[in-house]
Amino acid sequence: MLKHIEDGTAAARRLAEGAALRRTLDVDDPGDWLALDAGVRETHWSLPPLLPEWERAAGAFADAPPLDESRQALALCHRNGRIRQEAVHRSPSYPALLPLIVVRCTDWVGPVRQSARQVLRESLDAEAAAALASLVLRLGRRDRGDFAVGLLDEVLREMPRERFTPLLAAPDRAVRRFAHRLAAERGLLDAVELARAAVRDEDAVVQDLCATAALTALGAEAAHEEESHKETAYDDVLPLLLSARNPRTRSAGVTGLRRAGRTRQAEPFLADRSALVRACARYVVRQAGGDPLAWYRQRCSASGEAGPPPGVVRGLAECGDRADAGVLRALLAHPVPGVRAGAVAGLHTLDCADTGRLRPLLDDPAPRVVRETTTALLPSAKDLPADWLLARTGPERPRHVRVGAFRLLEAAGGITALRAAVGLLDDPDVKLRDWAGQCVQGWHPSADTRLFDPEVGELLDRGRHLFSDYVLRLRKREAGIGD
Repeated sequence: MLKHIEDGTAAARRLAEGAALRRTLDVDDPGDWLALDAGVRETHWSLPPLLPEWERAAGAFADAPPLDESRQALALCHRNGRIRQEAVHRSPSYPALLPLIVVRCTDWVGPVRQSARQVLRESLDAEAAAALASLVLRLGRRDRGDFAVGLLDEVLREMPRERFTPLLAAPDRAVRRFAHRLAAERGLLDAVELARAAVRDEDAVVQDLCATAALTALGAEAAHEEESHKETAYDDVLPLLLSARNPRTRSAGVTGLRRAGRTRQAEPFLADRSALVRACARYVVRQAGGDPLAWYRQRCSASGEAGPPPGVVRGLAECGDRADAGVLRALLAHPVPGVRAGAVAGLHTLDCADTGRLRPLLDDPAPRVVRETTTALLPSAKDLPADWLLARTGPERPRHVRVGAFRLLEAAGGITALRAAVGLLDDPDVKLRDWAGQCVQGWHPSADTRLFDPEVGELLDRGRHLFSDYVLRLRKREAGIGD
């Protein structure tokens, strides 16, 4: 794989020396063709002549003898536009070099570009379109790349299903997105197949596209079927969407419950781990006359030893008001970490994050609770006792406690942030150490930093290895400290 232009120049030299094309680059990798194209131009003046006649005069092109495949590839990438154009005219004899014709379709020289487009239109059949789709779509992001994309679209729309289907599982996600969009428009996949694609594919764009298309196809299919068949269609599609790991796909399934008249089945999704799914479930329940807020309040107030699911706690804050803060505060001491974290997040959402109540949770043994507590306390970082936070950045504390304390100290700014960052330069955790170093390098005195403070100079000297001598002097002068 040619990862950089330097690899392309090396490949160009090997081809000029007579190396076989397939031994020089991966012909199935679009990046290799692009690297070769750039590499030939970069190393043009050090390449041996393609043919003396080609290098001397434009008029000799038509009479020049045929080139081997490797040199023809170099000619298609040549810096001289007349040589590229003649190489394009000769290209039908070199079907393996069709990828370079796709590249020339975006050529900055008009005659070369037009010739390449004509050749591509005559050569792009179903097999070639499938093989070149990744390269075409990558070049589609360039200026003048729309022609090849449009031609690819034309060919794929006429392609038989059995030839088209492999593109839906292509390793290139851009190809999968393009193929699934076309498949949905062409009606190649029914609602169940689209739902399976939404669940199976790892790309969020494909998931969202297929989930939406599945519901559209489901509605179209249901409109032409008897009532009993409609129920079967929904039974086949909705469970797939509702069981998906991706929140957008699950939310599409929840929306589909309303279309299917199964709003009661949306209630469990009021407690979903995703805020998007919870919001969709609340909409569906309300449309059926339900009251999501009462549902949340009941489950939070009647929680047993296991506690309400974290989604229930967060959902209460999302649709409740400040009057619900009391229920959430009661859950701050719950034995289940997820419930405590949800209660902190809920109080933050309701703007009821009381510093005095939440501060003890910065020592919580559960990282998720400390993360939520830190986020909730960030707006009040300057009001927290700096020495108390600094004590929690010591190496004897758990990593998640050190991280939470440092986030708050950094947000407080001033000498407090510098003191904490310098103290963490020797932290046993590499990421935290690097983060502290970046904080020291980016530190500047704030408005409340006392000028001529010798401690600032001492702290900057401890981080001397992070600065050049010039920058260190600048930092000290900003704080009113001489050399």
